[in-house]
Amino acid sequence: MNAPDMPLWIPFLIFFARICDVSMATMRMILLTSGIKFWPVVIGFFEVIIWVIAVSSALRYLPNPFAVLGYASGYACGMMLGVYLEDRIAIGFRLVRVINSDQTIDLSLALRGLRWRVTRINAEGMNGPTEICFTAIRRRDVPTLRRQVSEIAPMSFMTIERIDRLAGGSYGSLAQTRTPFSRFSTRK
Repeated sequence: MNAPDMPLWIPFLIFFARICDVSMATMRMILLTSGIKFWPVVIGFFEVIIWVIAVSSALRYLPNPFAVLGYASGYACGMMLGVYLEDRIAIGFRLVRVINSDQTIDLSLALRGLRWRVTRINAEGMNGPTEICFTAIRRRDVPTLRRQVSEIAPMSFMTIERIDRLAGGSYGSLAQTRTPFSRFSTRK
């Protein structure tokens, strides 16, 4: 069976279609895991339309290596773009735990002075008394907090975890913060 003649623009169509649909898939999954329900449905609708165009074009010209190359490289670039976009949007909240064993530094007091909501636990570490600070923050604020902690207590140890839901206490107003997707969220 002979392969049909492929116009020169077909590999580029496949490439850009894959960039679009894969980055849309990445964003759709991130929004779903963040509890947003409306936008992933809309994104998924357009994602599938674009995917059908890319796949049908790639299958029609399957014997041509440029069609396959456009499909595979578009997928890879789409993944990179999706991760980049997700990082820039930074939806959600994080639990930050900082362990400070330097007794000359009151890290929780310093962080409160910078207007962070901090809970302190006194603990016993391998080398004696240790301070453990907990705070729940917006994901986009993590780089700022990391920088401030490293300036205040450079020898501290920090872990950061994803928070599924944030509710109650003094965090109630933080949890109600609006995002570009908030009005379409059915999260309770």
